[in-house]
Amino acid sequence: MTESLSLSVAAPEAGPSAEPRLTSLAHGGGCGCKIAPGVLEGILRGSAALPVPPDLLVGIETSDDAAVYRVNERQAVVATTDFFMPIVDDPEDFGRIAATNAISDVYAMGATPILALAIVGMPINVLSAATIGRILDGGASVARAAGIPVAGGHTIDSVEPIYGLVALGLLDPAHLKRNADARPGDVLILGKPLGVGIFSAALKKGALDAAGYAQLIATTTRLNRPGPDLARLPGVHAMTDVTGFGLAGHALEMARGSGCRAVIDWAAVPLLEGARALAEAGHVTGASGRNWASYGASVAFDREFPAVDQALFCDPQTSGGLLVACAPESADAVLGLFRSGDFAEVAVIGRMEAGAPGVTFA
Repeated sequence: MTESLSLSVAAPEAGPSAEPRLTSLAHGGGCGCKIAPGVLEGILRGSAALPVPPDLLVGIETSDDAAVYRVNERQAVVATTDFFMPIVDDPEDFGRIAATNAISDVYAMGATPILALAIVGMPINVLSAATIGRILDGGASVARAAGIPVAGGHTIDSVEPIYGLVALGLLDPAHLKRNADARPGDVLILGKPLGVGIFSAALKKGALDAAGYAQLIATTTRLNRPGPDLARLPGVHAMTDVTGFGLAGHALEMARGSGCRAVIDWAAVPLLEGARALAEAGHVTGASGRNWASYGASVAFDREFPAVDQALFCDPQTSGGLLVACAPESADAVLGLFRSGDFAEVAVIGRMEAGAPGVTFA
């Protein structure tokens, strides 16, 4: 059931200056709040055995980005939800990041967004209505940029601030791109640089400068608009977006679903400027370690890596980039679509090979 979202019109009794930092109210932030992949797998194990209707084209079987239900031969509905606790202190930026992240899962399936519903949990005795309203306004601004309305939602009083969206989209089932259809020989292309989790950890400790914050906001609020156009390229076989499980975790999901091995050329992977230095200074999220504990046994290395690299390739990304597996002859077209959409850091980062499912960093 949806309800009216009218918090932004009420006047607060105390101004935002009297309120605590948003990130101080949360035990974690952004996609770093995700349950570790190994724990999540155990929770969902029984659900995978439930009967699946034939028109449910994508469910939970391969840990894909969204559910997809076929309505007819030319239309399928894509449905997803994503929400989390604050990754930044500015209310509007928090709303923008959360909304961009939620809508990304629609793009990652190759679909066009059509509408969203808001998910709002706020400590109403701690945050003013004006601050909560700014969070909602930030999310609504991103929805407008994506060309969709926030058509309703649900609000609760919660101990920690939580915001996100249910996002719905449409696609032609012929253009559906799952994370499980990569092929041996495919090229792997990543649309955004890594380092969001590291930047957020530094921000929480007051160690992120203005330039770093600008990078953080720029990458996390950039909509993954190329998704539907990429899906229509015949040479694109699989897509996902890199979020809370880090590059290694989401590449592993693609490898397992496709029955291939993902080989990552680590030197080619784009990083946010300064991310390595911040990681070396100890600004690493707890989620990075939880990620490694969950899937590290399926990750191999063909050379020695500095210890800090493990934190980088397990770094939880909030509103991260699309990871695309495509035929080598389609790589230039994929790169061109990304670059025309203002994804200047897009890069070819590896390939899919025949072999036991897993990830190798080279």
